Amino acid sequence: MEEELSPSARRVAQALAALGAGGRVREMPASTRTAAEAARAVGCAVGQIAKSLVFQVAPDGRAVLVIASGANRVDEKKLALLLGGPVRKASAEFVREVTGFAVGGVPPVGLRTALDVLIDEDLFRYGEIWAAAGTPRAVFATTPAELARLTAGRVARLAEEPPQPPAGG
Repeated sequence: MEEELSPSARRVAQALAALGAGGRVREMPASTRTAAEAARAVGCAVGQIAKSLVFQVAPDGRAVLVIASGANRVDEKKLALLLGGPVRKASAEFVREVTGFAVGGVPPVGLRTALDVLIDEDLFRYGEIWAAAGTPRAVFATTPAELARLTAGRVARLAEEPPQPPAGG
């Protein structure tokens, strides 16, 4: 089955196998580039999509992989506090350079460069989650606990908080 995968998805499947992961890589007929597209393609809630985002931390520009629930926006202020410096989303070119994958298909494993990983605690609300597997159409299922094991990621509160209504209103 692995030989039917595109080269990038095969690389992720091999990384998962080497790490003893249970999920298998699936290439979908529809795009899984965004969390909403991925959720539609696999038939799950948007929150079950583990989206991979690469940030750069100042002043040295080091890369950090953030794996967030597809339902959440990452709070860059929280991220900066956790990482000890201002952060910015990495450019598509930088993402490809450090991960070996294009934006929209960056997996949590099999990266070109070992990165520090932060995992959104909201993913732990779900028994099963889905992550990108190397292309904008490839995904694999896992559990939050297995994702943490596979990536040696640190679990943290990363989501932006919803705006609060004005007091007394």
